[in-house]
Amino acid sequence: MALMAREDAGPLLDRVAALIEPGGDTGGDGPRGARRAGVTPWVELARDEWAALAQSTPLPLTGDELARLAGLEDPIDLAEVETVYLPLSRLLNLYVAGTGALHRVTSTFLGERSARTPFVIGVAGSVAVGKSTTARVLRELLARWPDTPKVELVTTDGFLFPNSVLEQRDLMGRKGFPESYDRRALLEFVAAVKSGAPEVRAPKYDHLTYDILPDEQVVVHRPDVLIIEGLNVLQPARPGTDASALAVSDFFDFSIYVDADTADIRQWFVERFLRLRQTAFADPDSFFSRFAAVPDDQAVELAIGFWSAINEVNLVENILPTRGRANLVLTKGPDHSVQRVRLRKL
Repeated sequence: MALMAREDAGPLLDRVAALIEPGGDTGGDGPRGARRAGVTPWVELARDEWAALAQSTPLPLTGDELARLAGLEDPIDLAEVETVYLPLSRLLNLYVAGTGALHRVTSTFLGERSARTPFVIGVAGSVAVGKSTTARVLRELLARWPDTPKVELVTTDGFLFPNSVLEQRDLMGRKGFPESYDRRALLEFVAAVKSGAPEVRAPKYDHLTYDILPDEQVVVHRPDVLIIEGLNVLQPARPGTDASALAVSDFFDFSIYVDADTADIRQWFVERFLRLRQTAFADPDSFFSRFAAVPDDQAVELAIGFWSAINEVNLVENILPTRGRANLVLTKGPDHSVQRVRLRKL
C-alpha cells in the first residue's frame, strides 16, 4: 500500500511544522509549553503527543510483514508501528522533500543540473536495544511513500575487520568497539553514495559464522533513501587517527538514536541470549554453537558476563556519548515501547 502524497497531507504537515517551529502549537500553560520554556535545542513529545501526528495516515504494513521485520531483541506489534514509526516515517518524508527542494533551488542558483544524491539516514544505539528492527521497519514504511520508492539498508557489521585481522590485533574481545571497524572503508562507502556513484559495494557480514563473507557483497544502486544502521555510526572523527578528519555522520542527512535505560537493555540482552540458544546457536555452523546446550542458570551468568565485560563498556564509553549528536532520539520503556521522542529543533 502506498502512503499519501504530500499534497494530501496538509493537516499533518501543518501539525509537524507547528511542533518544530519554536512558537508553534505550544500553549503557554500546557505541559509542552512548559517544557519549551527552558533553553533547549530539543522539541520533546510524549508518546500520545507523537502518536497524534499520524492520525490521518493509513498503516501500510500487515501483521505478517511486521513479523518478518521484527528481531529477537525487539518484540513489536502493529500498534507500536502505527503509534511511533508511522509518524516518524512521515517526518522523514518531510525532511526528504525539504532536502529535494533545497537541491532544486541550489542547482538553479549555481546554474547546473546535477543529479540529486540519496538521502542518508543513520540509526544508532546499543546492542539489544532494537535499532535493527527500527531500521527495517523504517525501510518498509519509507518505501511506501510515493516520492521514496527505493529504500535500501546497510548495516555497519559488514565493515568490521575479519576475525583473522581482529585476532592478529588482539581485538576479538572488543568486537563492536570503534577500533574493530574498518572506518576508512565505511567512510569511503558513504562518501561514494553521497557523491552520486551509480553503484557502491559494501562487505557482507554473516551472523551465523560471526565473520565477514569474503566472496559476497551488498550492492547499493542509487536509492532514494539509504539507511545505515550500527553501533557507532554517530562517532565523531578521532583526532590523529582519521586522516581526513571526517566522520561517517558528516554525510548523514538525518540521524536517529534508539535509547533506553541501561538496566533495561541489559535485561533484553540476557533474554535474547537465552532465546538464541534455541535458534541460531543450535546450528552446528554457528560461531556460538558451544552455548546451545548450556543450562539456563549458566547461560544467564554467561550473558551477564558478556554484557558487563564488553557491551556495557562499549555503550558507556563509546555509544551513549554520541546520543546528543542525533537529530532524533527514541526513548524506550521496560516493555520495549517508545515512550518519548526528542527532535532537534531546526
